[in-house]
Amino acid sequence: MRKPLLFAFPMLIAAALLALGGCGSSPGGGAAPNAGNAVNAGAGEQAGGGAPTPKISLMLDWYPNAVHSFLYAAEAQGYFAKAGLDVDIRMPADTNDALKLVAAGKVDLALTYQPQVLMARGEHIPVKSIAAIVRHPLNHLMVPAGGGVRSPKDLAGKTIGFSSIPLYEAMARTMIKQDGGDPDAAKLVDVGYDLIPAISTGKVDAIIGGFINHEQLILDKDGHPVDSLDPAAYGVPDYYELVLAASDDGLKAKRELFAKFVRAAAEGQRYVEAHPDDALKTLLAHEDGGSPLDPAIEAKSLDILLPLMTDKDAPFGAQDPASWDRVNAWLADNGLLGSDVKAADAFVRLAD
Repeated sequence: MRKPLLFAFPMLIAAALLALGGCGSSPGGGAAPNAGNAVNAGAGEQAGGGAPTPKISLMLDWYPNAVHSFLYAAEAQGYFAKAGLDVDIRMPADTNDALKLVAAGKVDLALTYQPQVLMARGEHIPVKSIAAIVRHPLNHLMVPAGGGVRSPKDLAGKTIGFSSIPLYEAMARTMIKQDGGDPDAAKLVDVGYDLIPAISTGKVDAIIGGFINHEQLILDKDGHPVDSLDPAAYGVPDYYELVLAASDDGLKAKRELFAKFVRAAAEGQRYVEAHPDDALKTLLAHEDGGSPLDPAIEAKSLDILLPLMTDKDAPFGAQDPASWDRVNAWLADNGLLGSDVKAADAFVRLAD
């Protein structure tokens, strides 16, 4: 999962739709395979000229990493094939591509983020979440371990680095205020994508936008351990960090196929839970050449992710309307979303 995509400015999505009208993207930046309109695409032919197999194209949010293990497990174990689906998993050429391509009808499904779906709806981008994948925030406020910052209110008079996204500013300010501090007493500095060097060199006293299953692990490995403060413990809604999104038109055309996809993906997740070592081997076989994976980091990442991707009281992918209401209200209260956006329009429960 890659943070620059998180809650990217919705206006960029809107502006890109026309540009995407005639082309898809592949990790190398050229035309993606099967880059025609995914919603209306024909089905692939089975071997031997039998009945066509319905095709589903999926755009990842970032390069393949531990959070995507359930997809590659579902593919390798034949769960997609058993569901009668031919699934094409793609990596975006740009981390802002996934949701734009779904909205433009160039891919069927995309991995994205709960607040981003709502913000897209606010810009009249016709997308909906069809499944919650990571059920809790991975993006935490991080501070040097053992330092003077024990809770967000301690950041008064200190500098917080964030990665160019207004959502992160709102998260940090909410956390400080909820903890009884003065958010105006902290200095927020845009450090772009340089979150790790910003905190490891002492340029900033904290960062927001780093993930506990990625940046925190890398910082620990490099000798710069950090403590993480969960935004959900300090006033930020306990949002879904990763969701699976489709377009409104795609749901009209392929709702049952999407339901089959989610059920097969759930089988993949159960396999990962039962066989994490094998699942990681499968993932590593799909690593992107330009973004090689560290097996030790990915193993630790998966350990962190698994309990955050399941809920003993709900099936894999289940979505709670109350969660969407809370995130919608918080975004509106922080000036990131218009009051006319209805949370109920931003997600669909396929079993309904």
